[in-house]
Amino acid sequence: MVVRWKHVLLAFLAAVILGFGFAWSGLMGVGARGGHWAVTDWFLHWVMRNSVRTAALQTEPPPFDNPEMLKLAAGHYEQGCAFCHGSPAEERSAVSRNMLPEPPDLKEKVPEWTKAELFHIVQDGVRFTGMPAWPAPHREDEVWSMVAFLEQVPQMSAEDYRQLAGLDVTGGSNAVLDCQSCHAPERLNGKSLIPSLAGQSETYLRESLFAYADGRRLSGVMQTAIAGLSKEQLASLARDYASMQRGSVANHDANPRGADIDKGRELAEKGRAADRIPACLTCHERADGNPSYPKLSGQSVPYLTNQLRLFRQEHRGGTVFGHLMLPVANNLTDADIENVGAYFASK
Repeated sequence: MVVRWKHVLLAFLAAVILGFGFAWSGLMGVGARGGHWAVTDWFLHWVMRNSVRTAALQTEPPPFDNPEMLKLAAGHYEQGCAFCHGSPAEERSAVSRNMLPEPPDLKEKVPEWTKAELFHIVQDGVRFTGMPAWPAPHREDEVWSMVAFLEQVPQMSAEDYRQLAGLDVTGGSNAVLDCQSCHAPERLNGKSLIPSLAGQSETYLRESLFAYADGRRLSGVMQTAIAGLSKEQLASLARDYASMQRGSVANHDANPRGADIDKGRELAEKGRAADRIPACLTCHERADGNPSYPKLSGQSVPYLTNQLRLFRQEHRGGTVFGHLMLPVANNLTDADIENVGAYFASK
């Protein structure tokens, strides 16, 4: 028996040495043109499906009850995903068709996955492919918006896609994506997950853009949107938006969830000393206040409440003053967040 085990061990060592020798020789091709062996391709896809299925077992999708989730994701998809996967408005690029493995046409592949499985593919990416992880690891809210968008792709028309992404279509297929594609006033409403930037202070906008660029404020959408822009360009964008006339995006949807605006007003004006919550208006909305603090009035309830929850989870980050919101947010209840969000949306 001992002799037999020695033979097995020697055979194993010989196989390892031969394997490394073959790899060292350079005779093993790694070019993408030839593709994988059929068994290799099958095995990698089999492992990937099993991995995603297991990761999704304990993942509960949130309700996809806000159609504005699609707008949050569509612009990012156009900028970061469409080149490889194509879109309802454009076919996949010729370059992506020569990648190994070839990025799939999502109209065909999305229906094969559950919401939870799509979440893990988007959030974690896929090894041995060109599929990257979501740029901001803790922004699950953004990832779920992308999942909501992807589920609509198979039946989405080119025109619907252009409208969701905010593409300015001229001359047929020519399209331009810029900051206004998401932040233009006519793109926003009382259910928006995207903030209104018009009329915010230049200081706040500039410092927020710098925070995104430096990774101090996390957002896969924004970090991708401003990638490659210099600090001078970011500062110029801040000046442009600060010079625009400020207005409310909430309109008649100022309180879409039926929160208690009066309780929100009380919290904003007086705070709640027993829970160590200062009045919001101590810092925000002051004419003589710190220009690094954002104006909250007129933003939508979904945007405001989402930001407060991100602070509470310590996943938002921000400017050098962002840390001041952490103890405040930790003492807010879910009802407090909804109420104060509805109050500022109604102003």
